[in-house]
This record gives sequence, C-alpha cells and structure tokens, in this order.
Amino acid sequence: MPAPTEIRLRRAEKVLEVAFDDGARFALPAEYLRVESPSAEVQGHGPGQKAIVAGRRHVGILGVEPVGNYAIRIRFDDLHDSGIYSWDYLYRLGAEQAERWARYEAELAARGLSRDPPARGA
Repeated sequence: MPAPTEIRLRRAEKVLEVAFDDGARFALPAEYLRVESPSAEVQGHGPGQKAIVAGRRHVGILGVEPVGNYAIRIRFDDLHDSGIYSWDYLYRLGAEQAERWARYEAELAARGLSRDPPARGA
C-alpha cells in the first residue's frame, strides 16, 4: 500500500492535500472527508449501518494530528474528531472520490436531505 510523502492542510480552501510515494496526489475537500469519516458515528458498527451526514457544505478543518506511523486524526470545526484516517483509507478516499461523492449526493437526494446546514431557527 502506498505511503504518504506529504500531507498539507489548505485551511482557507478547506482542502487536505495528500501525496503518496507511488506518485498519486489527491485534494480532498473537508466536506468529503467529514461525510466519509471512518468513525463509528458515520460508518456504524457493522455492514450496512453507514449514516448519511447532511448539512456539512461549509465544514472546515481545525487541525490534523498524526496517529502513530499509520494514520491521522482530523479535527473538524463542527467538533467531529473521532475518525482515524489510515494511509490506506486516505488513499481509497482519493482514488474513489468521484464514485463516493456521486453516491453521497444521490443518497442525500433520495432522503430529501441537503449539503447545506439547516436554516437558523428551523
């Protein structure tokens, strides 16, 4: 499995850039990383339990912290920070970004949900 050679947070753009030793480079938007978090809160505790996280269009990343030599923890500005993103998972998120994002948007639409946060007072 490829290992990262560079991880760069572009906070203003809300993007995490990850380069791997096989030459692959991915620009992963904060919203995408948040809705695909490997946490149990999002993925559930077994097959078919994945939650659809809506309303995160404007989520940002507060920080990125190493977890050993195999992963990072991302702290989002909606206070979610329980996902551990292994190098393998980050690579898959990059390689499968178009398919995963299309599936996410289709699931939102099917459930009548939005990427936008609920209006205040709603």
